Amino acid sequence: MTSTISTRGVQDLTARARDLLGVSRLTNHAIGAWLHGLSGVDQVGCESRAAALGTRSIKTASKAWAIDTAIGMIDLTTLEGSDTPGKVRSLCAKALVPDPLDPSTPRPAAVCVYGDRVGIAREALGDSGIHVAAVATAFPSGRASLPVKLADTRDAVAAGADEIDMVIDRGAFLAGDYATVFNQIAEVKAACRRDEGPDAHLKVILETGELVTYDNVRRASYLAMLAGGDFIKTSTGKISPAATLPVTLIMLEAVRDWRELTGTQVGVKPAGGIRTSKDAIKYLVMVNEVAGEDWLSPEWFRFGASSLLNDLLLQRQKLTTGAYSGSAYVTID
Repeated sequence: MTSTISTRGVQDLTARARDLLGVSRLTNHAIGAWLHGLSGVDQVGCESRAAALGTRSIKTASKAWAIDTAIGMIDLTTLEGSDTPGKVRSLCAKALVPDPLDPSTPRPAAVCVYGDRVGIAREALGDSGIHVAAVATAFPSGRASLPVKLADTRDAVAAGADEIDMVIDRGAFLAGDYATVFNQIAEVKAACRRDEGPDAHLKVILETGELVTYDNVRRASYLAMLAGGDFIKTSTGKISPAATLPVTLIMLEAVRDWRELTGTQVGVKPAGGIRTSKDAIKYLVMVNEVAGEDWLSPEWFRFGASSLLNDLLLQRQKLTTGAYSGSAYVTID
């Protein structure tokens, strides 16, 4: 049954893409012509606007709202080869009770782990409403055969993952093999389906630091959405640069314009290098100004982070008590 559902899912995504592109066959030429027909990115204008949005000041009441909103958007992440069951359980405990001294503190949106740790996270989080996200498809390189990538995805979904963070084949994309990238995303999207219960949501990691140009970031964003991605994500966090404000601006413009074009809303997740409350607030300002208020929700915007939560908690404590507590007042992840 699952195989039939997956096949039908890929066929549906392919048919939708053909209709949108106005072609009878989804070839490299057809997809490439469409992607290269997108308007180019003005590098100077993009970077200037991102810098200007990053200087916006936030008043105290708005800052309190922004900190709580940012906490609720975090995918609290541990993606190390040394991850033990105990470390995953500890991270889940922190997600469940971010600040033991203040039960009003919001919880993060998800805990993000490697696929073989999904069952541990699922058990630890229970029915808390905090999602379990799993990286898949030979994360972070993406260098594996499609059957391996699909098995990786299905294992995580079967173990209870609510969300799958997949990496695209950057080598194929940079070589102009857009059909391969499309097919792999569509196949992984279909592998996120369940016979019973809600399907896992698919976040497509572009690894923007390897895409070379802003034009490529825009093209990869559109290709990921065309193939059925529920979110587009900047980075694995394993290379530099990871998330940046200009790249995120381009992706926010893409999801905004995609909804206008198709009626489908897609989320955005910057990941890697976002460590402070000041950083997070800059991104929230950008979301509001570029995509709009509809994206100011964990359903449509996430931060992939590990250390960000502690800084947000410290800033939250400072707003409450008037004094900065210091790192000894939050747990070490």
